[in-house]
Amino acid sequence: MMSSRGHKKTKLHEKLQLLRSVTNSHALSSSSIIVDASKYIKDLKQKVKILNQEIACIRMVEESSLPVVNVKTLEKGFLINVYSEKSSQGLLVSVLETFEELGLNAIEARVSCTDTFHLEAVGENLVANLDAQVVKQAVLQAIKDCSERSEQD
Repeated sequence: MMSSRGHKKTKLHEKLQLLRSVTNSHALSSSSIIVDASKYIKDLKQKVKILNQEIACIRMVEESSLPVVNVKTLEKGFLINVYSEKSSQGLLVSVLETFEELGLNAIEARVSCTDTFHLEAVGENLVANLDAQVVKQAVLQAIKDCSERSEQD
């Protein structure tokens, strides 16, 4: 039978070898294994800190002012640029219906809605006293409503 002290020494040796393995240490002495493990933990903490910073940056980008809607007044209407980070099903239809409700006739449009959504349209103004800010707010509302509908699905 192994003595209690011998058993403890064997268990400690097994745990040090496990620690050596987990931390990819090539050290042989107990103190060197512990120093390597300490460095390994320090490196892991640094990696976690960097990953947390990257996550925070990604969240800031996601929560930034997307979607972006720019409306420029033209002689007989508006140039409307819409950019959204994600394309929801029905988003284009929703924006075009908003144009119609505002009295804008889309006379020219380019759209891309594969992963992101980008629309550049020239809307001819059929209604008097329509300004760029009203168009912008209406398009932003259409995007918001469409994205809320797609989240519910």
